[in-house]
Amino acid sequence: MTILQPPASAAGNRSEAEGKTRRDLAAAYRLFDRLGMTDLIYTHMSARIPDAPHHFLINPYGMMFHEVTPENLVKVDIDGNLVETDGSGINPAGFTIHSAIYQARPDVGAAIHLHTTAGTAVSVQAEGLLPLTQHSLRWYGRIAYHDYEGIALDLEERERLTRDLGRHHTMILRNHGLLTVGADVPEAAVLMYYLEEACKEQIAALSGNRPLALPSPEVCERTALQYEKNYPRAGVLEWEPLMRWLARPTAGE
Repeated sequence: MTILQPPASAAGNRSEAEGKTRRDLAAAYRLFDRLGMTDLIYTHMSARIPDAPHHFLINPYGMMFHEVTPENLVKVDIDGNLVETDGSGINPAGFTIHSAIYQARPDVGAAIHLHTTAGTAVSVQAEGLLPLTQHSLRWYGRIAYHDYEGIALDLEERERLTRDLGRHHTMILRNHGLLTVGADVPEAAVLMYYLEEACKEQIAALSGNRPLALPSPEVCERTALQYEKNYPRAGVLEWEPLMRWLARPTAGE
């Protein structure tokens, strides 16, 4: 894959929609940095620009999450051409995964891929995410899996990745990590937070070496439907308080 250097582009020409998307995506990087859900420079979150749907934003390759800002996010098109950058490139594996999603899913406005400890641990368990807890039941019958093919550098993998994702909003990448997508950054981010919580709970429960109490299939499906019908989509209620939390300095800041 060849990634071309773009012509200079003035930040002043950005639309209001792009500005908000940049702020939300940079905030997601800060959020997952504060939560400790990073892998140095090697995972990535992206967001489609609402009024330029063939363009998306992604982190500069070589920066850690806490270094990402609205201004240094790289704008790239789905063919791999850099549209606007401060001179930074992007992670080729990140391009493979995120471009695949935006090509196949016009309903998706943001995608998050992380290598969390608990999420990666669950990704190697043959049964995947088990219906153990209220958190995990959000995904009962509603989660996809993609088999590991090596580091995602082969653009041909995009077709298989999106085929496996289908219409789901969440996928476990076997032997690799977690992926969530959403209509916008808040939805993808909050889904990722709770997916990791479900994975942590599963690892903790299995480590106890005691018999497990699983809800019946009927209760599992009922709970999943409650998430869909009785609550707003992920991010609607949670994003504003999360932004207030991020605005509060922590020790050392």
